[in-house]
Amino acid sequence: MVQQYWFWLTYYQRWSRELLILPVVLLLAACEQPVSTLDQIKQSNTLWVITRNSPTTYFQWRDQPTGFEYELARLFAKDLGVELKLVTANSLQDIFASISSGPHEHRFHIAAAGLSITKERQQRVRFGPPYMNVNLSLIYNTSQSRPTSLADLVGKRVMVMADSSHEERLQEASETLNLTWESTTEHEAMDLIKMVNDGEIDYSIVDSNVLAMNYIYFPKVRSAFDLQPSEQLAWALSPNTDAEFVARITQFFEKIRKNGTLDQLNERFYGHVDQLNYVGVKTFIQQTHKRLPKHEKQFKRVAKKYEMDWRLLAAIGYQESHWRARAKSPTGVRGLMMLTRPTAKEVGVKNRLDPQQSIRGGAKYFQKIKKRLPEEIKEPDRTWMALAAYNVGFGHLQDAREITRKLGGNANKWVDVKKSLPLLAKKQWFSQTRYGYARGYEPVLYVQNIRRYYDLLQWLTVPKDEASTTIQAAHSPGIYEPDKASSIKVN
Repeated sequence: MVQQYWFWLTYYQRWSRELLILPVVLLLAACEQPVSTLDQIKQSNTLWVITRNSPTTYFQWRDQPTGFEYELARLFAKDLGVELKLVTANSLQDIFASISSGPHEHRFHIAAAGLSITKERQQRVRFGPPYMNVNLSLIYNTSQSRPTSLADLVGKRVMVMADSSHEERLQEASETLNLTWESTTEHEAMDLIKMVNDGEIDYSIVDSNVLAMNYIYFPKVRSAFDLQPSEQLAWALSPNTDAEFVARITQFFEKIRKNGTLDQLNERFYGHVDQLNYVGVKTFIQQTHKRLPKHEKQFKRVAKKYEMDWRLLAAIGYQESHWRARAKSPTGVRGLMMLTRPTAKEVGVKNRLDPQQSIRGGAKYFQKIKKRLPEEIKEPDRTWMALAAYNVGFGHLQDAREITRKLGGNANKWVDVKKSLPLLAKKQWFSQTRYGYARGYEPVLYVQNIRRYYDLLQWLTVPKDEASTTIQAAHSPGIYEPDKASSIKVN
């Protein structure tokens, strides 16, 4: 009887302890359950995105962040009601290494970097829904014979970005062809296009959207053919990303596709890829008769107020909008002088589509930039640099001047700085700068075009007997001289 008593007492005590321990075990088990990606993002109020500093992903333009991938990520963060934190990687390898570790082990929730969906990559990461189709273009220098197939690459110098879908295609082709190539982590697509243009390499492969955006800067580069099949771009996620977050991304893309936002972004960044082509003297002269008379008095009045040559101001207006008051660029700037919203607010313009306000705002902003330049920069270099900053942003101009110093050039001379601006599109250089990647070729063409338009306007507005001297001479830029009918100074 006593033995049975102790048995039940011992059983009761053990059972009681287990009942007390059970809630603790269940609580610990609950704590070990991973927090969903969406909950993690909302708790931290931050969406972490890793990307590339390139013209088709993310870059600074006129001192504002922009880029196709940046805009998509910004809209998604807004849709989630959280802040966007964007980090740029040095290479594709870094992007995949960062995202494959997963959102719970690493801070990045998404890789938004113009990444193609490939079989090899699908073994490493998970992809969201595709949002763009691209072709893989084999590019060549037009001074050489045009290749017609990958077999023509045998024995040639070919370079592609390391860990890219382009390299995967070459690896597949090398199973039947004796292909060799160089893979690089030191160059972006823009670098490779330039290297083909300059004859440093024979061939490369780039995405068709990248080529379309940048081919005008490289007159010797053409697409020989597109590799088949085409590819789809999508955001990359950790392979461990939960289904709820993938569904949320899918819902977001369905929404922006349905409401037209995705089409608007495509139009904004790719709809006018040839907008910087020089339209020709004939077209320009036609517009001086058709459109300029509507705004000439305003150009003159505003230029006088801000101590500029009205023809320089008009030349800026033509380069920006072709003197169209309701113009809108692929990057969202609007009006005759193509002002961004922040710039318009800074110079007191309430309606960017009002040509009088736009001209006044453009002149005011241009003069503010000129005043910010160091005093040691003299005319005419001061005007050319101010024009470059008007186009690409003051910060990027300063980066180019710093590169000029490093190369032993004169940072106060446009002839030297214009050689450095294109380097802002090269990873080797923009990775060392404060403001990062910029389409450095654009401000060089921008200034060059304005100088052409300015010379033409001077030629069209001076007495005929002076025209031949004027058009052939080197002029100082638009410095206002109130006692003269023209501000031209023939050297």
